[in-house]
Amino acid sequence: MTAIVKTIFLLFFFSTTNIFAQSDDLWTAFYNKDSTAVGYRDAKGIVQIQPKFSFTNHATNFRNIIAVVEETQKGKWKSYYLTRSGKIVGKDSLHIFDNGHDCESEGFIRFKDNTNDKVGLFDKNGEVTVPADYNELSRSNNGMIIALKGAIKKQSRDKEHYSWSGGQELLINAHNTILIENFKDNSKLNLYSLKITDSISSDYIRTSFLATDGKFYSFIDFEKEFRQWLKQKLLFNLTAKKLQEACLATVSWQSSDNWMKTKRKSFVTKNYKLLKNNLLKIKKPKTDYFIYAGGLNNFLFNGEAFKKYYNDCGESIDNKYPTMTIVLSQGKSKGFSQNHFEFLRTDAGYKLINVTVSNGTLK
Repeated sequence: MTAIVKTIFLLFFFSTTNIFAQSDDLWTAFYNKDSTAVGYRDAKGIVQIQPKFSFTNHATNFRNIIAVVEETQKGKWKSYYLTRSGKIVGKDSLHIFDNGHDCESEGFIRFKDNTNDKVGLFDKNGEVTVPADYNELSRSNNGMIIALKGAIKKQSRDKEHYSWSGGQELLINAHNTILIENFKDNSKLNLYSLKITDSISSDYIRTSFLATDGKFYSFIDFEKEFRQWLKQKLLFNLTAKKLQEACLATVSWQSSDNWMKTKRKSFVTKNYKLLKNNLLKIKKPKTDYFIYAGGLNNFLFNGEAFKKYYNDCGESIDNKYPTMTIVLSQGKSKGFSQNHFEFLRTDAGYKLINVTVSNGTLK
């Protein structure tokens, strides 16, 4: 099998994990009258589950499997995973991170085996597809999961947080097959950009890894991709038209006392000189700036236009659609103020969505 054919085959294999996720037949969450419990109803408004789950359950959409907490009697609770067919699995085994339950991703959801303090994966039917043998697992991304095994947990001084020391970072698929045995420095990689070749990729924005099948798996580094686009595309001969095309349909910006939203054509027309002068500073060697990756703020960016960028729990899908923010320092003479230009990675490339400046007035 040639490398090209194998790439197509594997990408098709990974993409099959997403087929069931394309259905629009979602159940959506709704509250009871006093907003103390959550239930679910189908697309026709027919109640499928009466409100009985704790509001800590944050899955606004019920696709295939969700994590729930239910009060059995006053002051007593039980937690479990529930499938659309009504199957209950993983009692008292919720995977909790940052005070939130896990959310289904591509038909898989993580669970925690509290007897051995390890993490595993259920599929959409509540069957264990990855056993609880790992310290941590990422969510499924293009049918692949980043796994940590053999690490030592270290508690923080406040005893409320912890970190992992040592261990082996792996890339596995959703059926627990190890794809890459040494998968370090993976936090900025786009797993949806997989290419499989016979040799290391020569593309600057790609990071290559030797896989267990002897091939090289390469992935786009989000930050390198953004920097390349920024310097070679956007800032090269920056015109008003070019800047407008690099904006989302509506751009958010901060006025003196409030957040505003303006159509991109109007925003660029009114602020082109100010925006251009600031962005072109990046090309000067002594400019003090940095770029950091993040995710969409669902309080500021919401509505139908942003729906695809959030998962069924309302969380930013920053493993596929991250934001890249340029922070420009204005220096000591201007009180160390900063200007921010936030770009969202979309299917049509990076788009400017948010601007704040301190060395001028946006309008």
